[in-house]
Amino acid sequence: MIEPSDVTPATWAIAGGRPSGAPGEPLNVPPVLASTYLLGAERIYSRNESTLGWEAFEDVIGGLEGGTAIAFSSGMAAAAAVLYGLPSGAHIVLPDDCYQGVAELATAGAAAYGWQLERLAVTDPAWPDRVGRADVVWLESPSNPMLEVADLAAICGAPRGGGATVSRVVVDNTFATPLLQRPLELGADVVVHSATKFIGGHSDLLLGVVVARAEEHVAQLRTARAVAGATPGAFETYLALRGVRTLPLRLERASSTAVVLAERLGAHPAVTRVRYPGFGAIVSFELAGAEPADRACAATRLIRHATSLGGVETSMERRNAQPGQEHIPPGLIRMSVGCESADDLWRDLRAALDA
Repeated sequence: MIEPSDVTPATWAIAGGRPSGAPGEPLNVPPVLASTYLLGAERIYSRNESTLGWEAFEDVIGGLEGGTAIAFSSGMAAAAAVLYGLPSGAHIVLPDDCYQGVAELATAGAAAYGWQLERLAVTDPAWPDRVGRADVVWLESPSNPMLEVADLAAICGAPRGGGATVSRVVVDNTFATPLLQRPLELGADVVVHSATKFIGGHSDLLLGVVVARAEEHVAQLRTARAVAGATPGAFETYLALRGVRTLPLRLERASSTAVVLAERLGAHPAVTRVRYPGFGAIVSFELAGAEPADRACAATRLIRHATSLGGVETSMERRNAQPGQEHIPPGLIRMSVGCESADDLWRDLRAALDA
């Protein structure tokens, strides 16, 4: 059998998680629509043990990130599992620009358990200093939706500390995917993905996945999944496994188009600022205010006005309009670039901006 170390990540996305190759086996792992198994083996009930479909998906993602993957019913379920079991008064450091669901989760923990929350700008040089002082250092790079880039090598490689506090460094890698950065190789302890986004790639499923290096973290995450019942559906996992097979092709196409659109947006007189880190398929750009941004979002014909991201179709929305995103500039539009023709997308976008 092929191992992740034998091939490039782009090849592993296609070759990983396959059946053993015995004659007569299916080429792809089919969805296993079973909750209960006959007694006498390790697998007895799907809430407690991985099913065949989950294991194939986890094998692929774990190989891409360089750790052990655990699938969850959604990205938020995955994030909640990472924070599961933190003690009262735990110190958590979050970026000031991060997914609002994670911020809401941490705020709820502060109210219920007295967690001490600290927010830092993504580019703040104090991040490495917090490693070894905080219980959890949660990074998101590029950030959502301002697309700020953290110095992951410096932060993830900082000393963990000792005594009562040994930091767990967590990186949300949803925007970059493991094809563009591998935080575990830089020293991160845990990587989180909303597999709903680029991994699934078709805006048709909810799924999350966490990848960890240490066995103690893997065991804790599996316990959190079972206790909370945050298990992924068999069909959703099947779709995500099918989606990740084309991730290298989709991401390459979308990223090259994103570069083109970012350049053209920067030259348009209606655009006051373009935020693009130079890689990936998300481009954020700013107009003069909320009203022109709303009109631009409503005027496109090819680009879909929708939330979420990472699909084969290009979509965009004004993020400040979403609850909890009031700190975002009112005229900022987050655009998730898909796999359409760059020229077709630009014609649609330019017409909306010209109007």
